[in-house]
Amino acid sequence: MATPIAPRTLGSSDLVISGVGMGCNNFSRPASPTVEQNASTRVIHAAIDAGITFFDTAEMYGSEPGMSETFMGVALRHRRDQVQIATKWGLKGKAPAGMEDKGPRGGETYIRAAIEGSLRRLQTDYVDLYQLHEPDPEVPIEETLGVLADLVAEGKVRQIGHSNFSADQLREADDAASTREDGLRFVSGQNEYSLLNREVEGELLGECVERNIGFLPYFPLYNGLLTGKYSASSGEGRIT
Repeated sequence: MATPIAPRTLGSSDLVISGVGMGCNNFSRPASPTVEQNASTRVIHAAIDAGITFFDTAEMYGSEPGMSETFMGVALRHRRDQVQIATKWGLKGKAPAGMEDKGPRGGETYIRAAIEGSLRRLQTDYVDLYQLHEPDPEVPIEETLGVLADLVAEGKVRQIGHSNFSADQLREADDAASTREDGLRFVSGQNEYSLLNREVEGELLGECVERNIGFLPYFPLYNGLLTGKYSASSGEGRIT
């Protein structure tokens, strides 16, 4: 019998997720075992059956932007109430078709088009965690927070987070949120972290702890290298 996966409350929010999540970056990618829909569905269902409830994706993940979300939407359409879905928007230069003319990634026009696209592909009417994939220097974070607050009020987003922020950018975002009367905060930060990349230990992790911001590591196994599956003679590769 598998050991149960302990739940965790994400930062200062009321969002409870499994202590181990699944990153869905490789769904539909060539050379991935999950290049096909059926294989991706089997992997997702096996993860749920093993106690994983938290699934993380982004609008730009997949063989082409949007495909990972599309695969997830098919796999989860009958199990939506069993999982928490996190997705991201706004990685510069990588977006689904039709997003090129939507303006700055942190602005209202882009964000509203992005969330509607993600909801459609994921076949859901809300996402549990909506994350800014990287900082947008063109738009003040206060403006981005205002748009996200509207999405929360409309029921399209439960909680918000960010990804690839530095410690300084995290502080700026959290300080801006602290002045809001509605109490909206970024409840999570997602950055690369593994035994081979421990940069976040320098300052960012301490800020997350001090400010009660949940930390979500990506590439914790360094794209599979730390699993022992690769050797010097291995012909298998992985697209990141």
